Formats: sequence, C-alpha cells, structure tokens
Amino acid sequence: MIKGRTEGELFSDVENYAVKEFTAEVTPVTPAYATTRFSTIQIMHTAKGLISVEGPTLSEKINSLGIDDGMKAFRPAWRQKEALVEIAGLEDGWVVTACRGEAIIGYITFHPPGEFERWGRAGIRELLELGAIEVAPGYRNIRLGREMMKVAFADPVMENYVVISTEYYWHWDLDGTGLNVWEYQAVMTRLMESAGMVKRDTDEQEISAHPANMLMVRVGNKVSPEAVAGFERLLFRKKEG
Repeated sequence: MIKGRTEGELFSDVENYAVKEFTAEVTPVTPAYATTRFSTIQIMHTAKGLISVEGPTLSEKINSLGIDDGMKAFRPAWRQKEALVEIAGLEDGWVVTACRGEAIIGYITFHPPGEFERWGRAGIRELLELGAIEVAPGYRNIRLGREMMKVAFADPVMENYVVISTEYYWHWDLDGTGLNVWEYQAVMTRLMESAGMVKRDTDEQEISAHPANMLMVRVGNKVSPEAVAGFERLLFRKKEG
C-alpha cells in the first residue's frame, strides 16, 4: 500500500484481517527525541507471522535493518531505505516502521512541508506533513496500514501539530489494486479517518486539479491558536505568492 502515494494494503475494509492479538511496550528514544518522546512497539500476530510496528524509529536502527525488495513504489528499495534514514534524522521528521524479522516491510514518514509548497512557504512551525505510506506487496490486506497509523498518532507529540496529508489520484496504485479512482479515494479516506484526520476543502492548485484529490487534516489539541489561524488562511488564497 502506498499513500500518496499508494497504499496497496489500504483495503482495510474489504479484506479478512488476520490480526489475532496485540501487545505493546515502550522504550526510551535517544538524542533528537530524548527526554520528550518514547518509541512505541506494537507486536502483530498475523497469518504472515509476527510483525513489529515501531514509531518513531531511530535513523540508526533503520540503517541496521534490511528492507523488503518490494518496497519500490518511489525508488529502488535500497534507496528508499536511505531516504527513511534521512527523514528519521531530521529535527522535525520521524518514521514509523513495520518489520518482519530484521526487514522493513512497511513505513509511514512525517516531515515539515516542502518550502516551495503552499503549506511550507508560510513557515508555520506546528505544521507537519504525512509524506508517504507504503506496505510491501507480500504483506498487504492484513490491516498493517491502520496499525502503523495507530502507532503514529498514539504519540503524544502529534498533539502539538496540524498534520496534513495531500492525496493525489495519480499517485494511487489503481492498476495494482483493481480499484477505480473513487473506490481508492474511499479506501484512503477511511485509512486517514482511522487516525482522526478529516477532509478539508482548499483551492490549492494540485488538489483542485481533480475532484478525487483531497486534503486530509488533523489538528492536535495543543496546537497554538496562532498556528491554527495561520493554517486556516492557507486553505483558500486567490493566488499563490
């Protein structure tokens, strides 16, 4: 499954889930997150074996792991791993990983919006983008996308951010899933809503380019009123400067 991308595992509501049980534990996370954050680990017992979902995952740990060869939605798998290491090392970036043994089979990335995008040009420190979701083809249809979202948004730090996800139909895996654009949009909507995100209207050019495209948003309960107001002003602009 890939968000944004394409989440081939996205079919959360059209599948028979094999998740049997969950256990959880927390372990301290060092440097960038020290003293303020914990890493949550969920263990999934599935028909495909034990899968651990961890977030945030340190760049050092990601670097020590392998990666499934099927993780190539955006670039070759080995380059995708390098990108995950880089994002996890950002001051305001982090990665949720799903692993089978010592290999990454899924991930979600979060990072500040690009400085050349409408959402990034405003310089709102409390604005964060859910950049990508991907699940390896061999591990789709077991609710892994939802579990990664669950771990990601269980992090108390999320309450400090307006989290956005820009959904463009041309990034969706329509051929691989056999879904049409509206079916895929419905699946993406359900996935994002599972973490408390809601669809917001906007006149941003790329989102407005097709009626299936959408902007999903979650406003944390500790976001400053100034940041919320600044984000609201970004939704509609007569022209982008």
